Amino acid sequence: MAKTCQITGRKRMKGCNVSHSKLHTKRDFSLNLRNKKFWSEAEQRYITLKVSAKGIRTIEKKGLDAAIKEAQAKGYVGLV
Repeated sequence: MAKTCQITGRKRMKGCNVSHSKLHTKRDFSLNLRNKKFWSEAEQRYITLKVSAKGIRTIEKKGLDAAIKEAQAKGYVGLV
């Protein structure tokens, strides 16, 4: 799977390194992605997701089941 958060849908961004002489070279701004297991109370099992740090905070705030349901509605995560 691509470098994309399954909860927030964030992707890596493209940009430029700018040197002292103003020379621009291409670079990537990577996400802080982690493969993390979460316990689902509804399904009584662990679910492994590839999430960013912001995605982990979203899950802590809304709860796992609500966050996954919202991400599925937006098309970020398939059937888990």
